[in-house]
Amino acid sequence: MTIESAIGPRRRFLGVWLAPLSIAETVALCVKAVEERAQVRVGVLNAAKIVKMRSDRRLREAVLGCDLCVADGQSVVWAGNLLGQGLPERVAGIDLMLELLAEAERHGHSVYFLGAREDVLNGMLAEVRRRHPALKIAGSRNGYFDQDEDAGVAETVRMSGADLLFIGVSSPKKEMFVHEWGARTGASVVHGVGGSFDVLAGKVQRAPSFWRKNGLEWLYRALQEPKRLGPRYLTTNTVFLALLGRELLQRRLRGAGK
Repeated sequence: MTIESAIGPRRRFLGVWLAPLSIAETVALCVKAVEERAQVRVGVLNAAKIVKMRSDRRLREAVLGCDLCVADGQSVVWAGNLLGQGLPERVAGIDLMLELLAEAERHGHSVYFLGAREDVLNGMLAEVRRRHPALKIAGSRNGYFDQDEDAGVAETVRMSGADLLFIGVSSPKKEMFVHEWGARTGASVVHGVGGSFDVLAGKVQRAPSFWRKNGLEWLYRALQEPKRLGPRYLTTNTVFLALLGRELLQRRLRGAGK
């Protein structure tokens, strides 16, 4: 299987390439990759990351170097549709992870969990085992390791024989690890899931369905941690809207010049 043929034509806007896949299509592609021993390194994009990528060259190279980039943020889906680059729906990193865990249990695929503090990791593992008692867990490790340990961590994952690797560390560390060491892990699916381990461990409450469906998950999180996340979201969302407005204007001017 070639990833390109499975994905089809990608959508380009705001300087990034995105796969126009639903979450069901993304899950099916990942399952097929495991069955055929291909590799899919998954990148997820939201408004904040698109903004950060413009000033962080290494982060940009890491994300766009992934085999599959999907829209993690609802604002990205809206922007794509507004620019005529239709994206069917949001493919949130945590939702993709949860769907893949269910598929892994169903198909007998093994999983490795990398990331978070030890207590969070243990709490997440307990919840995963509760939800998926037949899931094959190849191994786990906390996310507290230095860059000079990356090779050893990747080798540990490879020796575990895991089919899927979920990386629960923050940006840009997870993107750097996926880009530089994802292939070395031997896992067919390598997916950086950020704070998803904290959610499953019960340390962080995820936004209710209404907030998520209406693209307001970022606001829900900001209300939970206003001092830490409020200024960050305000800044990145403002820049994202400015980027979107500029691209809309440029397209209109190009259209008028024809």
